[in-house]
This record gives sequence, C-alpha cells and structure tokens, in this order.
Amino acid sequence: MGQTGPVLDPLSAEELLTTTRAVRKRLDLSRPVSRQLVQECLEMALQAPTGSNAQGWRFVVVDDPEPKRALADCYGRAFDAYVSRESLSWPEGDPRAARQEAVLDSAAWLRHHLHEVPTLVVPCGQGRLPEPCPVLLQASWWGSILPAVWSFMLAARLRGLGTCFTTLHLAHEREAAEALGVPYGEFTQAGLVPVANTLGGAFRRASRLPVSQVVHWNRW
Repeated sequence: MGQTGPVLDPLSAEELLTTTRAVRKRLDLSRPVSRQLVQECLEMALQAPTGSNAQGWRFVVVDDPEPKRALADCYGRAFDAYVSRESLSWPEGDPRAARQEAVLDSAAWLRHHLHEVPTLVVPCGQGRLPEPCPVLLQASWWGSILPAVWSFMLAARLRGLGTCFTTLHLAHEREAAEALGVPYGEFTQAGLVPVANTLGGAFRRASRLPVSQVVHWNRW
C-alpha cells in the first residue's frame, strides 16, 4: 500500500525511537485522519512479535462521534477518580519533578478533549486473564499485544501523526466493550490510543533518568 501521508523529512531509526512522544495538547482536533493512513500503520503493527505466533490481536478503530463520546466518558470518570487519590512527588533535581506540572496539565487537557480527537484506536488481545493471575501469564499476554501497539505508534510518527498510549478507560472496560461491540468474554482491551495530526514544530528527546540509575549488570 503506498504512502498517502504528508511529505516528511525522513527520520533515522534513532530519531524515531528517541522522539516518539506521548502527544496530547499537540493533537490537532481540527483535521481528520485518513483511514488509509491508519490502515498502513496497522499493517506495520501486525509485523510485531507475538507469543507463539498466535496473532490474537484485534484493533477497534473509532472515528464516529457516538462511540468516541462513550469512550471519553469512561476515560473521564476514571481520570477524575485517579487524580483525586493520586499524589506523585519526586526528589529535588529529579527530571520527573520538573515536568510533573506540565504532564498533569497535558493529561487533564486530554481528559476534556478526548471525544474531539479524530481517531481512537483500541487494541484488544484474545482471551481474559484469570484473577488472580500468575506473573508468567500476565507477561505472556501483555507481551503479545503491546509490541504491536508500540509499532503502530512508531508507524504513526513516521506519517506525521501523534499518538498517546492510555489505559484509564479500562476501569470501565465492560462498559466500553458494550459501546464498541467487543465480545467481553473473548477479548480484553489493552488500552486506548488517540491518533491525530500534530501541531507545532519538531519533537525532541525527553528528559529521562540517567542509565546508570536504572540499569543493573548481573545483580541488582
């Protein structure tokens, strides 16, 4: 399938991996997203690794107002409950502290505008994990769907689209399943990805903890 997106400066693999951001306030709510572009991104996503080559993934692409509003309602209620009980604090000098206010402001913006985002993609994986669920089963299940989600997001970035991986609506997963017609007993939603053209200039590397602080060689 041919490239139908905007003509963009080519990105190196390193640029793609280091500048694919979680895009919220820079999502362009005024321009529709081509279904063919989304299709191209999903075709790339399906090349991701999957446990036992099961390919048990499904993707619900939502661009109609009614189901978008249903998802946004689920997301909004979960967001409000989350914000009211969570309080994150980082030590002075931690790069996360410098960005905390901006991140919260960006998240709140998405909470109020999710229904306006041109396209929402809901990745689903086959089966439902038992409760309680051993870590092995959890890792196998999530490891069979999340690589495809990340590949989708990278493919979108290559085509000038912005994305953000979110999970809050899963607090009301059954309700979302009913709104989308997802067979709840057979497939589990793994998240929600807003998709839109982007506003502003180029994306840059993010401030992150140093490798020396998060990597352990041979032993913790």
